[in-house]
Amino acid sequence: MQAKFEVAHVLEQLGTHIEHLGLNSWQLRTLSAIRVCRTAALGGHIDACDSCGKISISYNSCRNRHCPKCQGKNKQDWIHARTQELLPVPYFHLVFTLPHELNKLAISNPREVYDTLFSACWKTLAAFGKDKQLQQGMIAVLHTWGQNLSLHPHLHCIVPGGGVTENKQWQNIRADGKFLFSVKALSKMFRAKYVAELSTKIKIDKCLRNKLFEKQWVVYAKKPFGNPHAVVEYLGRYTHKIAISNHRLLSVDTKGVVFSYKDYKAGGIKKTMLLQHGEFIRRFALHILPKRFVKIRHYGFLSSTWKRKKLKQLQESLHVKLPTEKPNNNFRSCRCCKVGRLVTIELFDKRGPPSEYLGVSQILVPCKN
Repeated sequence: MQAKFEVAHVLEQLGTHIEHLGLNSWQLRTLSAIRVCRTAALGGHIDACDSCGKISISYNSCRNRHCPKCQGKNKQDWIHARTQELLPVPYFHLVFTLPHELNKLAISNPREVYDTLFSACWKTLAAFGKDKQLQQGMIAVLHTWGQNLSLHPHLHCIVPGGGVTENKQWQNIRADGKFLFSVKALSKMFRAKYVAELSTKIKIDKCLRNKLFEKQWVVYAKKPFGNPHAVVEYLGRYTHKIAISNHRLLSVDTKGVVFSYKDYKAGGIKKTMLLQHGEFIRRFALHILPKRFVKIRHYGFLSSTWKRKKLKQLQESLHVKLPTEKPNNNFRSCRCCKVGRLVTIELFDKRGPPSEYLGVSQILVPCKN
C-alpha cells in the first residue's frame, strides 16, 4: 500500500531553505535523489500486460540506499543470498550500542566512528571465541537512528552459537545451544577495544575518555532463534531499513511534519511528534552514511573468503539442504488483472511519455524497477 505522505513531500515543502541547514554535498545529493524518486524528472518506461493488454506508465526509481521507496528488491536479493549460507545451529541476536557521549564525534567523523564500531564488535567476539579455540562468524548491520530520528548508533549482529574447530568441524559454545557469552564481560571488553582503536584514528580528550569509562556500555543479547530460517526472516526486517519509513509520516503541511514513534523509555508506547521541515530533514540527514560506506558486513566463517569454498564444505558436513530456486524479483504482475506479467515496450526521458500513450494508460508512480 502506497504511503499518503513521503519524505519527498517534506523536501518539497522545505525547498531552497535546505541550503541553510549546514548539510554537506553528499547529504544534499542524496536528498535530491530522494526528492525526485519515481517522478518524471528521472524518466520512466511504458509497460503492457501480456494477459489483459493494459498499458501502464511508470516512473523510474532513484535506487538510493537511503530512499524510503527503493529498498524492496535489494532486500529480497540479499535475503536469498543469506539462505544459501544457513547452518542447522543456534543463532543469537546481539546489539552493541555506542554511548551518546560519542555522538558529536559521529557527526564530525562518521566513517571513523562507525568503522571502529564494526571492528571493535568483531574483535570482542573473536576474542571470546579464541578462548574456546573456535573460528566464529558474524553478520553485522549498522543502524544509526532512534525512533525519534535522534542519533543512536548501534550494531545489530547475528552470531551463530558456536564455531569451527581446527579440524573444520562445527562445535557449539554450549552443548544445549542456549547461551553465548556473558553480556557484562562482552560490554567491558567492547568498551576497552572500541576506545583503544578509535584513539588511533581520532584524538579523544581526557575528559571524554573518562566519561566513556565511567559508564556501563550496552550490549544486548537475545535468546537463540527458533530455527535458522527464522534468522532470515528476522534479518529481512533489519538489513535494508532506513531512518524512517514513509508509512510513519502522519501529515506533511506548511506547519511541519507529524510522525509516529515508539517511546521505549515508556514501555514502547506509540506517540506522535511534530517537527519543523528543517529540523526533520536535519535529523534525517544525520543517518545518511558516507559515500561507499558498507553498512552490512560479514566476518569469520561468514566472510567472503570463507564462503567461496570452506563454508560449502562445512554445510556438507552438517548435511545442509539448500534451496535451489532463486526467486524471480524481476517479475512484475499486472495491477489490473493480477495475473499477467508486465513487459516493457518503450522507455522515455524526463520530457515524459509519448503523447499517443496518454489518455489510454494507467499511471503507476510507485514502480519497482
